[in-house]
Amino acid sequence: MTRQFTRRHALTLSAAAGVSLFTPAHARAEGRPLADAPRHNVSSFSMQDWRDHFDDLGKASIVADTESRALHFWNHDGTDYRVFPTSVPISDELTKRGYTSIVRKKTGPSWTPTPSQLRRYPDWKPIGPGPDNPLGTHAMYLGWPAYIIHGTHDTRKIGRRSSDGCIGLYNEMIAELFELCPVGTQVRVI
Repeated sequence: MTRQFTRRHALTLSAAAGVSLFTPAHARAEGRPLADAPRHNVSSFSMQDWRDHFDDLGKASIVADTESRALHFWNHDGTDYRVFPTSVPISDELTKRGYTSIVRKKTGPSWTPTPSQLRRYPDWKPIGPGPDNPLGTHAMYLGWPAYIIHGTHDTRKIGRRSSDGCIGLYNEMIAELFELCPVGTQVRVI
C-alpha cells in the first residue's frame, strides 16, 4: 500500500520532526509526479522590465505575471518599481491575457457573480462591501468585462491559482497599489 502525502501531513511531519517540506526535488527523488508536489512561490518572482511589455510607461504600468503570481508596478517615469504577490485565475480557460487598462476604481466594492459563475453556482448572490466580499477593500476594474485587480479578505488565496479570472492582492497591498494607479494605467496580463 502506498501512503499518500497531503500538504497537511507534510506540515505536520515538518513541525513534529523539524524537517523541511517536500520540494519538487523530493518529489522527483521519490518518483512522485511534480503535480503532486507542493509549490512554494515565495522566491520565484522574476524581475520584469517594463520595456519588454510597453512602448512607454504612460500614466503608470502594471504587468500581472500569472506564472510567478506577481504583479509588477511602475510609476509614470519609472522611478518607482514595486512587486506584489497575487492570486491568479484557477485555469487557463479563465485567464485573459493581453493588454488593457484600468478604467474605473472603487473603494468598498460590491461583488456580483458573473454569468459563468451563476451557471456553475446558481445559488450565489451579490455581496455588498464588507468582510464577506470576495473583492476585499479596493477594486480596479479593467477594460475587459468582469476582470478586476482587487483585494481579498481570504489571505489563503494569495500565491495560488484561486480566482475566476481576477488578480487578487492582500488588502493592505491593494490599498497601496490603488493609491499609486490612476485611471488609465496600462495593464498587461502575461
